[in-house]
Amino acid sequence: MSGHREVRVRVPASSANLGPGFDTLALALARYDEVEASTADDGLIVEVTGEGAGDVPLDEEHLVVRAMRAAFKEFGSSPPGLRLRCHNDVPHGRGLGSSAAAAVAGAVAAAALLGRDVRADVELLLQVAAAMEGHADNAAASLLGGFVVAWKYDGNNGDAYGAARLEPHAELRPVALIATEESSTAMTRRLLPEQVPLADAVFTASRTALGVCAFTARPELLFAATEDRLHQPYRRPAYPASASLVDRLRERGIPAVISGAGPTVLALPTDGEVPDDLLDASFTATPLAVDRDGAVVDTG
Repeated sequence: MSGHREVRVRVPASSANLGPGFDTLALALARYDEVEASTADDGLIVEVTGEGAGDVPLDEEHLVVRAMRAAFKEFGSSPPGLRLRCHNDVPHGRGLGSSAAAAVAGAVAAAALLGRDVRADVELLLQVAAAMEGHADNAAASLLGGFVVAWKYDGNNGDAYGAARLEPHAELRPVALIATEESSTAMTRRLLPEQVPLADAVFTASRTALGVCAFTARPELLFAATEDRLHQPYRRPAYPASASLVDRLRERGIPAVISGAGPTVLALPTDGEVPDDLLDASFTATPLAVDRDGAVVDTG
């Protein structure tokens, strides 16, 4: 590499699962993390503002840096030094895909710094970002934007990941009811059973398939499409207030789910508004447009 390059990457938040689509369905949301990355002669400097400032590591353990290193390894080239400025607006530990957004930002920034065509490398970038999560739903939504269906399969060197982007319906009006408390994905996964009844598996398959239809073509079907028996009932002890809020919203006929591992709730009211009487100080109603662009690179 000759000279130094600087790029700016913007990556959206995401809401995964969307009810029954566990580790499979996700929607990109218009709340963003931004990373300014540049090459340097040596060393590593990381600056963080916004969410996580003062809490996240500022060395090689920073998630953006780890993703960059993984991408550089895949591309077979790495700059001698890096300078990063990260501004985070995606809440941490709330179920809005902050870890996936960081992984995508790092992988995309690495490709851009090497002068690569990010869109041409999208499959490889998905592998890098999804591998850091162990599932591809959030990462695919942050990378591709829109509505995604993601899956894991056996690749030549172990787990590999696929994703299909579909265009979300224009009438979607998501509202993130962002919880004040945080949640741990690892902890909530430990609450899940190894087996579920056949009737619940059939129910999940039908609702997940219906979800693809509802989010892209028939939003009037969202209430039925967001019913879940696979994971939310088992994880209620991890976020009782959020589970109760989902119940209250659905009793009013509003499609609502736990966003990712929670505790944020994603509501999908037809008018984009959630009745004030359903909320308390534990949740902040935040209307968020659907992001349709995914990760965006500015090399200017």
